[in-house]
This record gives sequence, structure tokens and C-alpha cells, in this order.
Amino acid sequence: MGFIILFGGNSFEHEISIVSAITIKKKLNNIDYFIFLDSSSKFYLIPSESMKSKHFATLSYKKDKELQLVNGGFLQKCIFGNKIISGVVINLIHGKSGEDGEIASLLSFYGLKFIGPRIEASVISFNKALTKDFAKNRGINVVDYQIFHKGDSVNNIQLPAIIKPLRLGSSIGISVVKNYDELEYALDVAFEFDDSIIVEHFISNVKEYNLAGFSLNGEIIFSMIEEVTKDEFLDFDKKYLDFNATNKPKKANLTQDIEDKVKNTFIAIYKNCFEGSLIRCDFFIIEDKVYLNEINPIPGSMASYLFDNFQEKIDLLALNLPHRNMIKIDYKYISKIQASKGK
Repeated sequence: MGFIILFGGNSFEHEISIVSAITIKKKLNNIDYFIFLDSSSKFYLIPSESMKSKHFATLSYKKDKELQLVNGGFLQKCIFGNKIISGVVINLIHGKSGEDGEIASLLSFYGLKFIGPRIEASVISFNKALTKDFAKNRGINVVDYQIFHKGDSVNNIQLPAIIKPLRLGSSIGISVVKNYDELEYALDVAFEFDDSIIVEHFISNVKEYNLAGFSLNGEIIFSMIEEVTKDEFLDFDKKYLDFNATNKPKKANLTQDIEDKVKNTFIAIYKNCFEGSLIRCDFFIIEDKVYLNEINPIPGSMASYLFDNFQEKIDLLALNLPHRNMIKIDYKYISKIQASKGK
């Protein structure tokens, strides 16, 4: 089975998607095609040997073959006849386009098999307020938060707080604010990326853990649980520029009871929403209670660093994707109307 890696997109996380694709190339041996979505929404077929950051930074990709998304795959126009490029697509577009449901809609509409969040899961996980509501409705703990929109009064923000754009990756435009002298600047930074923000109560020295997984025949296949090593919060460079690091993730040293709670919380998040995708959830442990921090529906490098034998895991997921239900249209209703009119 061959994979198509779809990456890029019109997003603040565009470059991170390129890094993810380059990293995945080293993790999987059955990638048939790399397809790049540039910021102007054009698809390009990238030769494997050109999968280097410089190829994109210098805009050399514009010399590669342009593709069109059509029913069943990507159309490559050739002199001696057109070719349809097909396979299981791995959606590696981070942020807008990839994680907000746009690409999921297109891939579903054109009948492509793909690994990634479906439309509903994308919408829920992309908007942090919807994520919080989703979690609470499933009985999952979340830290206290407030939502503000550009132009709102922010006089009632309680400090210390962590301020984030509402719809963006978890390390862009974020500030930890401990005194009111820092607040105006932090708000300006967050509002630069989104017209809505989320303000969460900041808990110093809280323990954070990452767990990735996917569903296989109704059973969740888990990665190792990683204990996040960080300062006060994981900034952009620490989170995203370390995909190729030689240091292995730090395996969490948890009691069996807490480990079970983390895994059960992951199951409660994943089931009946995220089927067909490999996600990573970030959790806090506060007084032996598990709190959801964020859902990463398309984690950096697909969280491959958290799994033993990632190749085997992704192959299994590709064989167990949700089926697309096609509705049979027989026009009986219209036929009855026409018959009643004597036509």
C-alpha cells in the first residue's frame, strides 16, 4: 500500500507542515507521492529527491508539475494522456486548511481515502472553545477559561493567565501573563493571529503529558505516554524545531491508576469522533486528576517519535479507515410527482 503525503497549506503553520513531511519521509518506506499545497491553493507533485526545505523556501517547487484534485485522486496532465494519482492520503497540513475541516471536506467530497480528522473532528479540535465544550460534555476536566473577541472589555481577566489565539496551533501567539503591565502586549500578540482569544488560568509547575493513538477495529492503539520537559510552557522553537532531535521522548513515570485515567480520558475524547485519524492529546495532571489541555488532530510528524514501529502502526491504520457511505439516488419522489401530473 502506497501513501500520498499532503502538506503545506495557507496557514501560519505552513513551514511546520513542510518540516513534518520531511520528517515523515524518513519514517515511512512506502510513500509513493509528495503533494504540496502552496499558499495560493495550488497542488504540486514534489519529487522525492526535492523534499528539502530549501526547495520550498526558494519557490523552486513552482517548477514542479501542478495537479488538480478530482474524483478518486489527483489529476496530472501529461502530453500523452492524463494520469490519476491515487493512494491513501496522509493529511499533514497543520493549522488552517488542514485542521479546520477544509481539506477533510475536499478529500471526502472527491472520495479519497485519507488518514486525518474528518470534518466534525476538525471543527471541534481547531477551535479551542469548542474543544473545551466537547470535553466537558464528555465528562472530561478542563482548566478554567474565558473567551474574548476583538473589541471586548478585558478588565476582568484574572492573573496569572495564559493567553492564546482561539484558532491556531498551540505554540503560536501565546503568552504567559503574571502582572497587568504585561497584559496589553500579550493581548496584542494573540489578536495579531486571530480575532478571538482564549484566556486560561495559568498553573505554575504543572505536570504535562502527551499521549497519541488511533482506533483499530474499535480498540485504541496507544503510543507511549511522554512527560513533557519544558520551562513554563513549550514555545514555538522547542515544540516544532525538534522533530529530528536525537533525544528520545521522556517516558512518563506514572502510577498505574493515573496511567489508566490518562488512557481512559483519551478514549473518551477519541471514540465516535476522531475515527480515521491519529491524534495526540496533551494532558495536565493536577492533584491526581486528569485535565485535557489540547487535542492535536494532526500532530507534528504524526507523533511518530512516540510509537514503537511507527511504520507498522500507520499501515494498520490505513487498512482500517472509515467507509464512505454512498447514498443511492433513484429519483422515485420526482418520478411520482411527474406521474401524478400525467407526464
